[in-house]
Amino acid sequence: MLSETSIKTRILTKVWQKRIILNKINAMIVLIYGSGAVGLGLASCLLKAGIEVDLIDKKEEIVASLCEHGLHRTGIFGDFRADPTGFHSHTSLRALSNKKYDYILVCTKSFDSYAAAKDLVEHKNLLGHDGRVVLCQNGWGNAEIFKTFFEQERVYNARIITGFQKPNEHTVVITVHADAIRIGSLFDVDSSCMESLCRSISKGGVPCYVTTEVGKYLWAKMLYNCALNPLGAFLDVPYGVLAEYEYTRTIMNHIVEEVFSAMTSAGYETHFQTAEAFLDVFYSRLVPDTAQHRSSMLQDIKAGKKTEIDALNGAVIELAKMHGIDVPYNSVAYNLVKFLEGRNY
Repeated sequence: MLSETSIKTRILTKVWQKRIILNKINAMIVLIYGSGAVGLGLASCLLKAGIEVDLIDKKEEIVASLCEHGLHRTGIFGDFRADPTGFHSHTSLRALSNKKYDYILVCTKSFDSYAAAKDLVEHKNLLGHDGRVVLCQNGWGNAEIFKTFFEQERVYNARIITGFQKPNEHTVVITVHADAIRIGSLFDVDSSCMESLCRSISKGGVPCYVTTEVGKYLWAKMLYNCALNPLGAFLDVPYGVLAEYEYTRTIMNHIVEEVFSAMTSAGYETHFQTAEAFLDVFYSRLVPDTAQHRSSMLQDIKAGKKTEIDALNGAVIELAKMHGIDVPYNSVAYNLVKFLEGRNY
C-alpha cells in the first residue's frame, strides 16, 4: 500500500515530466522556407502551438504583407490570427545568420527544389546540430534532389493531403482535409526526431503523425494527384465534379492504373495492393472528402504560373520510360497541362 506522501510524489513527478516535455516543444524553433498556401498553413499551426517561427519568401510584397498584417488562418479547422510581432518574415536567409533551427520546412513548389536546396546548403549553419529538413511538397523526386546537398539523415518528407488556399498574401484558408499529415524518411532513417514537430502541428489544429512508411503515403498521394490535378486544371472544375461523370472517371481510372504500373515496376509500393483497391477508396472517401477543392495546379494556371506537372504525371512518364511501360493517359494529361502553361508565357 502506497503512502499518501508517495502518491503525491508520483503525481508531482509526472506533472514535472509533462512540463519538461512541453518546455522542450515550446523551445523549438522552426523555419518555413516558402510562404505559399502550404507554408502559411503549417506556420499557423506552429504559431498556434506556441512555437517560434520564421518565414522566408523571396517576394517582397508577401513579406511586407505578413510584417504589416500578421498571419490569418480560417477554414475547416477554425480561425486563428498571429500578430505580426509574433513571428518574423524575411526575403533572404542572410537575415537569419545568428539562428539555429531545429526544423526547416521546405514549402516551395517542386520545380524550385534544386534552387531551394542550393540556397539552404549555402546557409547550412542555420541547421542546428540535430536540425532536419522536412520537404512539404507535391510530387516525387524532391528528396533525391535534397540528398545531393544534405546528408540523407537530415532529409525527411511530409505527405500532406489537406487543401490550402491563399486569397491574399497574409491569409490561408484550409478548405478540405482527407487525412492526417504523415512525416518520415525515405532513406530508412530513424524518424523519432519528428515527434516534437508532429505534436506541435497537431496541437495547432491539423493532425500530424510520424510514419516509417512515408514512401507508401507519398505514392498514394501521387495516385490521387495525378488523377485529379491535371483534369481539374484543364477542365476548370473542383475534384467532386470529376467523379460525377463517367467520361472523366474513365480517364482517371486509366491514369491511376498507369501510375500503379510504373510505381510497382520501379520497385515502389503503397498501402494498396492493386489499382482497383486504391480506386475504391478514391471514389468512396478521398474524393468526397475533398470534393469542393480546386487543385493548386488550376490555381497556378489561372495565376499564369508554372505548374508542378513535371513532378507528378511527368515523373510517372519518366519512370515508365525507364521500365519500358506505355502510359498514354498520363502523357495526354501532361501535354494538356503543358499546353495551358505555354499559353501563359
